[in-house]
Amino acid sequence: MKTNVLGYPRIGAKRELKKVSERYWKGAATKTELVEMGKQLKLSNWRLMQQAGIDLIPSNDFSFYDQVLDATLTYGCIPARYQKIKEKESKLDLYFAMARGLQNNEFDVTAMEMTKWFDTNYHYLVPEFTANQKFELFSLKPINEFKEALAHNITTKPVVL
Repeated sequence: MKTNVLGYPRIGAKRELKKVSERYWKGAATKTELVEMGKQLKLSNWRLMQQAGIDLIPSNDFSFYDQVLDATLTYGCIPARYQKIKEKESKLDLYFAMARGLQNNEFDVTAMEMTKWFDTNYHYLVPEFTANQKFELFSLKPINEFKEALAHNITTKPVVL
């Protein structure tokens, strides 16, 4: 019999992800610091599961904000109001604009709607589809995280959502 983990908590033992994310949003942490913390947390989680003898270790279960938003970006479902941000800013800044909205001298966009997952306390961002929705591969996050783990000699099973 094989052991399997569907996903692993991403916040960190001392809430590291929450802390660096909040600092990033305030402009007190750099994009590099945020991304590096994400890498450290993923590697720590993968190693912990590997050492525990888990056979099917997940990758792409990490998210900086919301796994449904991660999937939304992977498939290029970016609402029209974010197109200028997509053209001018990094993918990470686009991601957070979709998650939290963005108001500054150049942009004034609202966040995507958030709703409850059935009757739980978990909320997720609701993808916005149009009648003529076009899908495109926009983010390679699932592939990149698989390769990231593999670079540390950890074979994972990518999860989609």
